[in-house]
Amino acid sequence: MAHIEEHPNVRTAVSYHEAVARLAEPAELMEFLHPEMVHTQLPNVLFPDGLVRGLAESLEALGRARTLLADQRYEVLTAVASGDHVALEVTWSGTLAAPLGDLKAGHVLRARIAVFLEFRDGKIVAQRNYDCYERLT
Repeated sequence: MAHIEEHPNVRTAVSYHEAVARLAEPAELMEFLHPEMVHTQLPNVLFPDGLVRGLAESLEALGRARTLLADQRYEVLTAVASGDHVALEVTWSGTLAAPLGDLKAGHVLRARIAVFLEFRDGKIVAQRNYDCYERLT
């Protein structure tokens, strides 16, 4: 993935996803996130109405992920940078640590994700996710 990480904002985007995959604590995640960060989750099977979170809500959601997921993995397939914008094509998988609806602990969720990031002062100030989950069966 060395060729993907040449642009400084792409390096930050990849490192951020690596930290999220490790279910990093908020202090580590703050290294990547601008204080005015807004995360927009477009509608999908888990969030049918979509959602918009500020920084504090985003960090809280990542904290909840530590109880819901036993582990997770992001693989950046493609990255494109233009100025303060980065677009990523990502595959994600997460193993449930606890039941989720009809799904039992140990079930592996999978998604293909398009992530669009905007940077300010070298940090992520906006994140838009388009998550396409595989069937939840």
